[in-house]
Amino acid sequence: MGVPDNDVRRLVPRTDAVLAEPELAEPLHRLGRALVKRAVNDAQRRVRAGELAPERVTEATLDALPETAAPSLTRVLNATGVLLHTNLGRAPLSAAAVAALQLAAGTCDVELDLDTGARGRRGRGALGALAEAVPDAGAVHVVNNGAAALALVATALAGGNTNKEIVIARGELVEIGDGFRIPELLASTGARLREVGATNRVRLADYADAIGPETAFLLKVHPSNFRITGFTSSVPVAELATLEPPLVVDIGSGLLAPEPRLPAEPDAATVLGQGADLVTASGDKLLGGPQAGLLLGGPGDGAELVQRLRRHPMARALRVDKLTLAALEATLTGPPTPTATALHTDHTTLRSRAEALAGRLRTAGVDAHPKDTEATVGGGGAPGVTLPSAAVALPERYAEALRKTRPAVLGHLDGGRCLLDLRTVSPEDDERLYEAVRACT
Repeated sequence: MGVPDNDVRRLVPRTDAVLAEPELAEPLHRLGRALVKRAVNDAQRRVRAGELAPERVTEATLDALPETAAPSLTRVLNATGVLLHTNLGRAPLSAAAVAALQLAAGTCDVELDLDTGARGRRGRGALGALAEAVPDAGAVHVVNNGAAALALVATALAGGNTNKEIVIARGELVEIGDGFRIPELLASTGARLREVGATNRVRLADYADAIGPETAFLLKVHPSNFRITGFTSSVPVAELATLEPPLVVDIGSGLLAPEPRLPAEPDAATVLGQGADLVTASGDKLLGGPQAGLLLGGPGDGAELVQRLRRHPMARALRVDKLTLAALEATLTGPPTPTATALHTDHTTLRSRAEALAGRLRTAGVDAHPKDTEATVGGGGAPGVTLPSAAVALPERYAEALRKTRPAVLGHLDGGRCLLDLRTVSPEDDERLYEAVRACT
């Protein structure tokens, strides 16, 4: 039995005919045939269901196509007031770092000396930039994240069958997010932990009493995502450095030099200057770069430790790729990162932006008002520190609707209102923010 002449299925354009349309030439080149074909098939399905006119298949296909060939990722405007939002990928990269990624995405001299034609040191540009950013470092190395840096140290110095101990204060056995805990990470390398002190108080004598022939190193971990207040005490780096074993300090947030806006946040240069042999940190937090684990050794013994880590077999498994190296070098040598800009923008500027944006939205019929708020660093950095900020306050219903716009917008709820905090939104995105709110009205 044939298909009736008036059956809508006769009117559905063929897949190959749609794919041959001139309007789809650029998306086919940019996104690939498989992804575009899926969009065409979905439009054809809508025609058969009576939801779409046959002549609109090409138009519907174009409307459904994503910006990139990674459709599971959606660009999000971070209006939460959290500078380093872990769920949003922490630090947004600078334009210089993005440009470096594009260069490194092709073939490049990541491990080649173009002058001699011989093999060159991998990541020499990024490592040189890191060493220049922290002049007190005797040697530097980079692995793929902060936890990997600690794991490499523990594996190389205390892991395996060495039966060595890592001496650490009980109050610094922290959980670093998503259920990952420092003691479990260290123990997984085969190292043994020697806990000292009480949860809230530890003294230099506690460390000294724990040191013995099996001590591999002392570890001090900055509790970057919480604070203990009240009857507490900890041992400063300078005092721990007077003890004999190597001193490893995990500063967490990735500051390389003192930051006046965050005076209590440790930085690599200061910690090395206080006598630490080795400092570990993350690259995608306050440094504002890509995910990476930074290892910086002090002069002398610290530099020798870094070289020992670099040559350990595990270092190969934790090696960063060319994209990370390119983005890290651009972050270190380029202009201020979006994270640094967001940290230092003054409240007056933010308030003016909030008033202007809220005024435009009210003119467009939206219940929008400027509101003073407090932003935070996030990403396990500067716990308890708030930054004066300003937001556009909208009715609560906008929170869900804005998450469905493209780009998506993520704010936060407070007092029955949806707040779009502008400290974490680039001024260049104010117009996109306005259009997103208008689209939800």
